[in-house]
Parts: sequence; C-alpha cells; structure tokens
Amino acid sequence: MSTNHTHGMNRRGALKSAAALGGALWSSDAVEGVAQNVNTRSRPSDLKITDLRIAHVTKAPMNCPIIRIDTNQDISGWGEVRDGASPTYALMLKSRLLGENPCDVDRLFRKIKQFGGDARQGGGVCGAEMALWDLAGKAYNVPVYQMLGGKFRNRIRVYADTTESRDPHVYAQRMKERKDVMGLTWLKMDLGADMVADQPGTVTVRSGLSEWEKTQVPHPLLAMEVTDKGIALLEEYVAAVRDAVGIEIPLSMDHLGHLGVKSIIRLGKAYEKYNLAWMEDVIPWQYTDLLKQISTESPTPILTGEDIYLKENFRVLCENHAVGKIHPDLATAGGILETHKIGNLAEEYGVPMAMHFAGTPVSCMASVHCAAATENFLALENHSLDVPWWGDLVEGVPKPIVNHGWIAVPESPGLGVSLNEEVVKQHLLPGTSYFLPTPEWNDEKSSDRLWS
Repeated sequence: MSTNHTHGMNRRGALKSAAALGGALWSSDAVEGVAQNVNTRSRPSDLKITDLRIAHVTKAPMNCPIIRIDTNQDISGWGEVRDGASPTYALMLKSRLLGENPCDVDRLFRKIKQFGGDARQGGGVCGAEMALWDLAGKAYNVPVYQMLGGKFRNRIRVYADTTESRDPHVYAQRMKERKDVMGLTWLKMDLGADMVADQPGTVTVRSGLSEWEKTQVPHPLLAMEVTDKGIALLEEYVAAVRDAVGIEIPLSMDHLGHLGVKSIIRLGKAYEKYNLAWMEDVIPWQYTDLLKQISTESPTPILTGEDIYLKENFRVLCENHAVGKIHPDLATAGGILETHKIGNLAEEYGVPMAMHFAGTPVSCMASVHCAAATENFLALENHSLDVPWWGDLVEGVPKPIVNHGWIAVPESPGLGVSLNEEVVKQHLLPGTSYFLPTPEWNDEKSSDRLWS
C-alpha cells in the first residue's frame, strides 16, 4: 500500500510542478481535481499474482466454487468453476499462476488450457481465466467487454427453463407466468420421453438397464425409441404451451431423453408446426455425422455446445453445418476470450450463438460481458430465477440482476461485481470455509511442456 501511495504523491507533485510552469492555465484546485481522478491503486505492468483461494457456494441444485485471485497491489479478481465441478480443477493451477502478471490473460490461458477438458473438466481453467480478466479490467479501470473490442448491446436477453408438470395445462401456465410476470422474451421447456414413459405403448427400451447404462452410455447406443403414441402425447405439452404464450415468442426445448437418431428426427418433424427455436443436446456433440443427419432431416433447428471445451471442436460442428445454432457455456468452453472467439468463428459460417449458464452472479457477469461483445449472440440462459437470494451474492450492479428478462451490461471495471461476504457465508457448501489459505498448492512441480 505504501508503494501505491508514494506513486500517487509523485504524480500529484508532477502535476503541481506543471501548474507552476503553466501559470494561470492550471489552478491549484484544477490540479487536485485531476489527481483525484488518476488511478493510483494499480500499476498494471507491476501487477503480480500472490494467491488463489476458493469459497464453495451451494446454489441448489448446483454447487459452484468461486475463485479469488489476489495480487501484490491490493486488488483481487473473481472467477467461478463450472457448477458441479471440483475446486481441485482450479487449485492445481495456483502454482502455475503465482508470480505472473494477470494482465497477460491470453498468454496465461495458453499456459494453463492443457489442464482443462470437455464438460466440467474445463471448469478450473475457465474460472481462473474469468478472474484474470476481472483483474485486468480493474488494473486498467475498464469493463471487460471493452477489452474484447467494445459492445454490440447494452443489455443481455435472458431465457430460462421452467419447472415441469405432468399436466400440460399446468406446465403451460407456468410458462405463461415466465412471460407475463417475469417479463422473459425467450422461453425454454424441458420435455423428455420420461414425461410419458409411464403410459403403455409410448417408449421402446430394453428392460433391466443398469444405472451406469442409463447415465453413461451415449444416446445412440442405448437403442431407445419413442413411439407414435409417445410423440402424440409429448406434442400435447407443446401445443398447450403455444396456446398459452403465443407463437411469436421464441421457445426452446431441452432434455428430450436418450433417444435414437430416428426418434429425434420424428420429434423434430412433429414439432415443426410449433416453430421451436431449437431442440437442445439431442445426442452427444461428438457424433458430428449423426448431428448433421438430424439437422438435415429435422425441420426443427438443432443446438449443442454446453459441454464443449475450446473453439476447435466448435469449428468441426460449424464447418459441417451439423447444428443450426451453438450454445457454449463460458465456464466450460475456455472462459471469456475463448467463448468470444467461438462466437466470431461461428458467425463466419452463419451460425448464431446462444449461451448456457448455470451458476452464481460471478460467472453470470462474465457471460454478460462476453455476450455484449459478440455480434451473433442470441440469449443467455439463467437457472436461478426462482432462487430468491441469488442476486444478493454480489454487490455493485443494479438489483434485481435479471430485470424483466434482461441484464444490464455493467460499466464498472472488470466484471463489475464484488462478493457480498455476509450472504456468501450463509450459502457455503457444508464442511467448507470462506476463502481459507491454500499454501499446500503453492509449490506443485511438474514438467508441463507438451512437446520435446
């Protein structure tokens, strides 16, 4: 702190000297006014990372480790590990970041990105990258979106899924409340084959499947299909929702079930008259040829991407036009800059980008900055509209954060939020503590070079 104070006094002294030389052009009061607006707290070229700590927030039904990266200039950056991922994914990066200048975001990302992977495996790298951008923005006194090249929009459209009901009319009423009461301008419904599977003649599936087979075996390998009766019953839900909310508002669909390719195509044709924005994650994203087949034969658009790490895998999907839209999760895809690059890449192939998000306001604001700076962005998911204390986890932005279906893009430096320590402590994962020291991760030694 004393170094920063001296640095500020030196600047003030220099300005006063200039005032003396300039005579009437610079009054003493004017000099003081300029000096007060000079950011003396941070000298970006001298900024160094000194610590990395974790606070593990539980946000039913998800657990979200929040990262804090500290520096030698008394400023900290916030990031977040993807919901449900282990904080170890972030802690193992600490020894690789200590002593580095956090403003070198791209270089540091290239240093640590080898320790990420698809789905939750990339959570540590992405969370650390968010915190680096937050620090860089604070150091230079600009919002993150500005460092990405500026913004295309001042507010971000939000969409959200809705609690299911076995009664189509109850489900439709809940969707209508999302639109009329919460003000959402984009809706989403989960509608899987499990919604009708308890009725005879709706789903064809092998008996005696183990829990491992049900949850771990990729969809096309399970040989599960939905019948004409099942499709007709599922269609009743979509018809009821469209009757309630109208045809004009975009409506997306997720969690169709672990169905075979032909069943997905048949569902896509059945839903054509309801003009869905997309059917999401119909099969695992790695099956490029099968996704292209579905996209070619289904009149309902296909979307995927929330489990994909790095832009290279998105390039394969976009080059082959295997999906109509992409859907990266910034906390999976590689962080803020990588997701911005993914959006720009997709735009070259005429593919728009929605964004998946399920976490605390820290990761939400990281997504908001990326969305603001990416031209082909559509809408940002939010899984927390029914969590009353979700917005209270942070300070520094207008409340409610999601206001009638939109989030205002912050103009404050970095991500634009700070943690509300009191509220975060109320919602820590049982058995965890608030940003305890992590010296055990300071000195991990490893030869990380990927070539010889």
